[in-house]
Amino acid sequence: MSARLFEIFVPEGHVEQLQAILARHSRRFWQEAMQGERAKFGCLVQQRYTERLIEDLEANFADLPGFSAHISRPEAVLPPIEETPSTALPDASQVKPSNAIERFFTRDRISTDELLDDINDSIRIRPTYLLTVGLSSIIAALGMRSGQTAVVIGAMIIAPLLGPTMGMALAATVGDARLGHRAAITLLVGCIVAIAGGLLVGMSTAIDPAVAELHSRTVMQPADIALALACGAAGVLAVSRAASLSLVGVMIAVALVPPLAAVGVYAGQGLYESAVGAFQLFATNLVCLNVAGIATFLIQGLPPKNWRITSGILLVWSLLLLLLVSLLAESFRLLG
Repeated sequence: MSARLFEIFVPEGHVEQLQAILARHSRRFWQEAMQGERAKFGCLVQQRYTERLIEDLEANFADLPGFSAHISRPEAVLPPIEETPSTALPDASQVKPSNAIERFFTRDRISTDELLDDINDSIRIRPTYLLTVGLSSIIAALGMRSGQTAVVIGAMIIAPLLGPTMGMALAATVGDARLGHRAAITLLVGCIVAIAGGLLVGMSTAIDPAVAELHSRTVMQPADIALALACGAAGVLAVSRAASLSLVGVMIAVALVPPLAAVGVYAGQGLYESAVGAFQLFATNLVCLNVAGIATFLIQGLPPKNWRITSGILLVWSLLLLLLVSLLAESFRLLG
């Protein structure tokens, strides 16, 4: 069972209050000797209880001068923290979320604060971000031009679009407007750079617009919608478990970068109708990623600040998806 180590500092007059709180969250906590007017406690907490301990600490001590809490991830804990009926906390049955599905998904999820820290670090617009997006777009465009699928997939390894995409979904879930704005700006800049990379290839090399690897990015299929929804859910599961993001990042990038590169390639060739088709595929994938991402975050029990705002954003994304699906169905009807 994954664990978190808390180091908590409170004024001396609040020691008993903190002890009572820690007893509700862990069987392993201790007070450490410390000079001055503050007391220091250490506490090992099962990963699934991390978020509710943070919430309790914020609710009881956030406004106290001298209070602080530091959270780290131990490499190992001996004896290991096991979750069995005999080691479960006395009020474990009362731990939110109470829904069985949410409890199942939150067992391995890191806390919301850890998620926010990880996402915030990945949505900064740095020179390396711009460079890797541009290079991945150029490599993807050249791979599609020559029909080499392996080259296209290889280009996605360096595309850093997982962070801003998941950042938008996380911001919508928890109602963090500042995070959503930063993630959207970072993604927008990345999209512009990706289109520019494709445009450079389209204007500087000979292109066969009918090559399958390129033409497939101008046609939206039902399988593309299913793929993007699966990628969005998988991305959230990987991010929320602090797992290796490389493979999932490739899946997210495949849903976004090749269509954007195709937009640039076709625009560079003056084939604007095909460019619009590629952009429609990108838009559909982006909508699917957000719908699946928000839904998966909610299933994992992330606490929205305002359910009305979160449900409203999810409804807007869902309506956009429904509109795009309707357009797809209509196009198939006309072709049939």
